[in-house]
Amino acid sequence: MSVENSACARINEALEQFALQGKLVEQKPYGNGHINDTFLLAYEMQDGNQKRYILQRMNHTIFKQPEKLMKNVVRVTEYLRKVIAEQGGDPDRETLNVVRTANGDAFYKDSKGNYWRVFLFIEHTVCLEKVESAKDFYDSAVAFGNFQKMLSDYPADQLHETIPNFHNTASRFRDFQKAVQSDRLGRAAIAKEEIAFALAREQDTSVLTNLLREGKLPLRVTHNDTKLNNILFDDATKKALCIIDLDTVMPGLALYDFGDSIRFGASTGAEDEKDLNKVEVDLDLFEAFTKGFLEGCGGSLTQKEIEMLPMGAKLMTYECGIRFLADFLDGDSYFKIHREGHNLDRARTQFKLVADMEKKWDALTEIVEKYKQ
Repeated sequence: MSVENSACARINEALEQFALQGKLVEQKPYGNGHINDTFLLAYEMQDGNQKRYILQRMNHTIFKQPEKLMKNVVRVTEYLRKVIAEQGGDPDRETLNVVRTANGDAFYKDSKGNYWRVFLFIEHTVCLEKVESAKDFYDSAVAFGNFQKMLSDYPADQLHETIPNFHNTASRFRDFQKAVQSDRLGRAAIAKEEIAFALAREQDTSVLTNLLREGKLPLRVTHNDTKLNNILFDDATKKALCIIDLDTVMPGLALYDFGDSIRFGASTGAEDEKDLNKVEVDLDLFEAFTKGFLEGCGGSLTQKEIEMLPMGAKLMTYECGIRFLADFLDGDSYFKIHREGHNLDRARTQFKLVADMEKKWDALTEIVEKYKQ
């Protein structure tokens, strides 16, 4: 059996397990995600209309505990459905909806050990790949802030930590130190300046985790991958509608979600921009996101959380930088690269952004103070 035929056999095996209505009339790869294999399915109903679903084969190499991951997804989406319904919203469109197997399970493990899941497809939506305007960024901020607000009363400690220490910057720093010390490919000499930059900021790495341990920051349900392309926008109203890609939903800090969005969306340069003169934090975009995020949170954040928002932005950017740099030193085994030194370029852009945040620290804190509730 060819690889293609084998894949089709696995898909067909999975589809037989899910309680999908109608007759399958179309099946095609969907989206541009790099982690899971995603397919769009169209089923023809008896009345002639179509109903569409998203089928995914979960990457259990990266997500090593798919059972716990799906427990998190189910718990969070079921809770969100209740909150959305209570607020007069549409729970079929404003959150992901897991389709169960015929046995009532949230996923299916096939005969080859692959894990499959199905979601309802949310019609009449679009996904934006990059920030085109301050309004786009503001709208995304409101959506991610509202996600925090809706889950503010959910007991975060009941969720599984499916990727241990995912945003524990101090732990990421220790991994980085090991990569520097081992220097498996002799690349440390090429990255002397970047290594020195990272090492000089060791004291910052435990700021947030210390505040969490001391009870000065609350544990919350966090998305942990708050890029613009993880939001569906209504294609008619252009309003942010639904937060997607919940694989990294775990216990964490609201500052992680805020910071990752700033890292991704408020930079004037691409994540792998070689010309560092093009890379800085855009204060207008930072302000747009801060305003929207705090509005979306609707008073659910503590004053300490709000005060620490700039540190969240700095640490999430720094953390990403040391992860890129560690991967470069280890031989580019985690992040996909498309050219020689790609991960080093990525690390350099993150560090340039960190340095610019430090330079503009007073301006960042003034913006946060302006929208403090």
